Amino acid sequence: MPDGRPSTPPREHPLKPGQLPRGPLTPEQKRRIEENRMKAKALREQREAELAADARLGSANSPMSRLTQGTKRSHASMASQPGLANVRDARTGAAASGRSLDDIKPARNFTKYVDYDFSKMTDTKGGFLTQEDDPFNKALHLADDKEAQRPANMTQKEWERHQLLQNLRRNREGPFEPGLSVLDDRSKQKVCRECGSLEIDWKWDEQLRCQVCNACKEKYPDKYSLLTKTEAREDYLLTDPELRDEELLPHLEKPNPHKSTWNSMMLYLRYQVEEYAFSAKKWGSAEALDAEFERRETDKKRRREAKFKTKLQDLKKRTRVEAYRRNRQGAAGGDFGDDLSTNRKHVHQWGRTVDNPETGIGVKTCVDCGMEVEELEF
Repeated sequence: MPDGRPSTPPREHPLKPGQLPRGPLTPEQKRRIEENRMKAKALREQREAELAADARLGSANSPMSRLTQGTKRSHASMASQPGLANVRDARTGAAASGRSLDDIKPARNFTKYVDYDFSKMTDTKGGFLTQEDDPFNKALHLADDKEAQRPANMTQKEWERHQLLQNLRRNREGPFEPGLSVLDDRSKQKVCRECGSLEIDWKWDEQLRCQVCNACKEKYPDKYSLLTKTEAREDYLLTDPELRDEELLPHLEKPNPHKSTWNSMMLYLRYQVEEYAFSAKKWGSAEALDAEFERRETDKKRRREAKFKTKLQDLKKRTRVEAYRRNRQGAAGGDFGDDLSTNRKHVHQWGRTVDNPETGIGVKTCVDCGMEVEELEF
């Protein structure tokens, strides 16, 4: 100071407890501040140029001409301005500018994309399979595409309620379960085939043609238990055409518990399967079924032994030929399995270990020479 008095330092804002003083600006922050200042200056110059152009044209009704520099524009003046052509707002886009939706073009990087209407597509969970590839998959045999699609005049909530009602009607549950009345004719009423109860399982009555109540199903599991298609084919020696015939053997279909994309699981009633398997149309009796099962197991064992003997004879033949060749070459013949034409040492390439069904010992075979060795576990 000229008079020599000490100057008062500028007042600093008091720091809050736990707050550190602000550090100096970094070069990156200074560069951003300068860029923002230049952008604001360019916008202000552009606005001033527009105001000057409106003033030269003499549009007295234009709200922009009545504004002066330094005054704040009102909301009414900004709302009365027409929307810009490059505004990407759905409210002020094609409808406000008078353009049609066909004039709106996608971005250049998205011109190769294809749009699909998933509301018109049916997910059959079958990959690329067609009706010819899997004729027994009911999901691929839709009678009408409208049955699996939501109508255009129906909301999502109405469509979900419609599907729920269809499921209840299909299973005959809830409001669609048949009522019981003492006024109905006793001879026309369906009763349980075991106890005579009127409260039967209507789903089993429709799909399995079996009138039985839930209590009897639990009381007689040996008759009313459900068998899978594999169990019916292997235990009762039934064929696939017989199991697919619904008139011969009715069945229930449920989603596959192992994987949802696989074919539906087919379930059969045990007493119906046994009645057909033990009838004169198939095996005749349980003893005949057991005899047929033993005969098939014997044939399977005989074929397995014949195959094993054929491979053993082939191995012996190749071993004798190889030993004869090496005996003729003397000490230079090498070991068993070596290549005689190139004199290369043979290295066994062992395959996967397979258990011998007769001995139960694991056997692995060389891929090149066919030599077999047994693996003993200690």
